[in-house]
Amino acid sequence: MTQARLTLALAAGKAAGTASKVLRVGGGTSFPGSVARWIDPDVLRKVVSASDAGKVVVTGSNGKTTTCRMLAALAQASGLTVTQNRAGSNLLQGVTSAAVRGTDLHGRMDAQLFLLEVDEATVRRVSPEVRPEAFLVTNIFRDQLDRFGELYSMAKGLEAVIEALPASATVILNGDDPLVASLAPAAQARRLYFGIRADSADTHVPEHAADTIRCVRCQHPLSYRAVYLSHLGDYYCQQCQDSRPALDVAVTAVRQSLAAGSEITVETPEGTFPLQVPLPGLHNVYNAAAALACATALSLPRPLEPAKARSALAGLRPAFGRLEEIKAGDRRVMLAFVKNPTSYNTTMREVLRRPGRKHVLAAHSNTVVDGEDFAWLWDVDLEQLVPQLASLTVSGTRAEEVMLRFKYAGADPELIRVMPDRAAALDSALARTPSGESLYIFAGYTPMREFRSVMQRRAWVPPFWQE
Repeated sequence: MTQARLTLALAAGKAAGTASKVLRVGGGTSFPGSVARWIDPDVLRKVVSASDAGKVVVTGSNGKTTTCRMLAALAQASGLTVTQNRAGSNLLQGVTSAAVRGTDLHGRMDAQLFLLEVDEATVRRVSPEVRPEAFLVTNIFRDQLDRFGELYSMAKGLEAVIEALPASATVILNGDDPLVASLAPAAQARRLYFGIRADSADTHVPEHAADTIRCVRCQHPLSYRAVYLSHLGDYYCQQCQDSRPALDVAVTAVRQSLAAGSEITVETPEGTFPLQVPLPGLHNVYNAAAALACATALSLPRPLEPAKARSALAGLRPAFGRLEEIKAGDRRVMLAFVKNPTSYNTTMREVLRRPGRKHVLAAHSNTVVDGEDFAWLWDVDLEQLVPQLASLTVSGTRAEEVMLRFKYAGADPELIRVMPDRAAALDSALARTPSGESLYIFAGYTPMREFRSVMQRRAWVPPFWQE
């Protein structure tokens, strides 16, 4: 009876996935999991328990999708087959959909690595069912406070997950994030830290929108030898002498690549070697360090070879919506998914490095998926963008508030157009962008998906689940 129920759940889930694609109501990234779990609530646990695949869970505020893509590329370069929720559907139904898609009707998973990006609030439900051998936390930033709560509430939930892991598991933590590095110090699982230890820091003071700026132990303000991104860096406490832990995987040099992205030097337990990160921004250097640290923990299935690592990452392209470059006739669209002050500021600074004045479309909504608390927009450093604005179109369910925020940042009202409808806003913004130039779209999750749906209908982009 148990096997029959599992088979029925898998068959129904696979059928739901096929129907979603045929009917063009989605890419089968979450609905199959919902259907399968309705028939057999234990479908994920059963599939994972029966598989010999290595199980990896990646969670955190920012960087989950790109880190998983990097880790998958490293694993495949080492000869492993991978099943993952590549499209970033990271709630319970999306995780289950990945399992349904990666198994046959008997619940057999042929892949050697089961790699999951998991939402921070969902991970407490996913981890007991998956029982990961490697659990990676990228960072903790203020994000969707109505869903996740404040930082320490989120950290408490992650600690509970880590404390439940067995001694045979490995926890991979961002050593440059004071809150992440401090998680569950008494847990049984092995700990492995990654971060940056380079001389390329521009400052020793966290930006004003930084989140963890006090010592986790004694709440005294932290001091920094170097700050690399928001509150990430080489920190220490003058009061209780707590400091950043020793890094097991460390980026020791960062240089801007002439081609794209960054040339880095990375120090691992297997040795030190150069690597190109083809995606722009220091946040992607952190993503690469995280992926390399996880690869080190897994040994994939042998120590990672530098030549293979370089080759694996060289061919990476941005995940959909992550500064994704899209051709729109004789113009280019740069689509950027931004969801909290850190992701917005980091992406915006990458855009500002590009020459010329900027044509911008900013779209944000306050749906349950996006987060109904929208106050975080006021911590974004839009004042840095405003002097370079050539035109500004705002859209989404919070278009009026976006317009107000840009006005407070000093934007000329004559440059601003408010167009709540996404398709109309896209057309208007493109019409204001001269031929041969780029339109930069800063969008929350729902508007980003809506813009991409419009672009998909116009054959500018493939469906997101095919990338």
